[in-house]
Amino acid sequence: MKKYRKILEKFLYEIWKEKSFVKDLTTKQGEAIEVIDTGVENKDLSGPDFRNAKIKIGNITYSGDVEIDSDYSDWKAHGHSYNRRYNSVILHATLNINDDMPFVFTVDGRKIPSINLSDFLEENLVKSIHAAILSEREKRLYCLPCLENNDEVKDVEKLNFIYDLGKKRFNKKKESFFLRLKELVYFQELNIKEPVINYDFDESFYNRIFYQKDFNNKSLWIQLIYESIFEALGYSKNKDMMKALAKSADVQFLHSLKLDDNILAFEASLFRISGLMPDVQNLPDEETSAYTKKLHEIWNEIKPLYDGRTFHPAQWHFFRLRPRNFPTLRIAGGARLAYKLLNKNLIGQILDIVEKANGQSQLIRNLRSLFMVKSEGFWASHFVFDQAAQSRIDYFIGESRADEIIVNIILPIISLYFEIFRQRELSVKVIKLYLNYYQRNENNLVSEVSNDLHLTDAWHRSVLYQGMIELYRNYCSQEKCLECPIGEKVFA
Repeated sequence: MKKYRKILEKFLYEIWKEKSFVKDLTTKQGEAIEVIDTGVENKDLSGPDFRNAKIKIGNITYSGDVEIDSDYSDWKAHGHSYNRRYNSVILHATLNINDDMPFVFTVDGRKIPSINLSDFLEENLVKSIHAAILSEREKRLYCLPCLENNDEVKDVEKLNFIYDLGKKRFNKKKESFFLRLKELVYFQELNIKEPVINYDFDESFYNRIFYQKDFNNKSLWIQLIYESIFEALGYSKNKDMMKALAKSADVQFLHSLKLDDNILAFEASLFRISGLMPDVQNLPDEETSAYTKKLHEIWNEIKPLYDGRTFHPAQWHFFRLRPRNFPTLRIAGGARLAYKLLNKNLIGQILDIVEKANGQSQLIRNLRSLFMVKSEGFWASHFVFDQAAQSRIDYFIGESRADEIIVNIILPIISLYFEIFRQRELSVKVIKLYLNYYQRNENNLVSEVSNDLHLTDAWHRSVLYQGMIELYRNYCSQEKCLECPIGEKVFA
């Protein structure tokens, strides 16, 4: 398979081959560079871009290879600094350079001069290439350092490693949920209402031995699932705010709502506490919907029950979000799941499905049906309070987001639940479901990692999807390539 190379670097290759420079090349130290032979373009799968070049730098003529990158940082980002194939490079040519670092280094520590091609090209050409590079980079955020070399590693080896990372990520989630569960027990015992600002636990918490009976209170599990779902519904932009909202308008408070229509009571509470609900007293009557007025009336009844924190609209992010991801719509969907958790025994339904389902496909279908939320009422036709949407909104929470909630939250928490209450067979059943779950949602990070590893469709399997996230965040982005079995083979 032909290696992926950035098309834009091909322009630089042609410039190099034709020596299309408007003035003589020099190093940053002012030494003259004479390109005697540009070398032969490397058409193979890996290694420097030009082989067997001959270049005079100052008074010394060097024979070796040339690497051309669109940015100075690509030398390190693409793993060249620990790849022995680049030990014979004699010049690093780049379109952008760090003036304070006009050198790169081989794995053996040899210094290689970097030159800024922008200084030697026509101004209009430089501007055109820069614009094209910026455009390309906006579309491509998660490039792997081993991109150009990793198909030397067999697919089965990549998949086995990613599979193990996916299992590791599942266990890390369980550990995180278990810690949070213990925090909730501790807060409940001390009668502390969250959120507590910048709290630290003392030795009494860390030395505390927790027993099965400590986790018998169902409201602990409801709060754990409730705040975790809200965090997930916030995506990256609003996840912290959504979690803070669920901690403020907590299960204890939601239990206190005894109005006839609890969905509206939940919405009135969550929108008012979030700060996103307009104050009808400060709006002209014609700009205030009947729905907003109703929420305001309900909140006035509820208000004496709430003594917690409220938020400001400026704390929420709407900019550069698709309208369907606006926090207003996500809160509307979250309100309905919160209602099911408190009033429809959602946890009991989950446990019943896991215990009784025979086939995995049936189990997946039944779980999805619990977490997909169809649109209704005011929010079926609005993204925000003061403006109607141009078309109907079908789902508050669709299939892909339901899959995310199931894989990232429900399965780890239910596996933990069965472990704590010593139902090992059911815990194993949940883990087996996770390992064989296939999801349809797409994620830019996972898509690019999958493509860079030449495992185009592997991400549909949830354990591999999660493994790719773990790979990028804990190896690729941390430059731990030599600690990764794939990078170790590529850069050895």
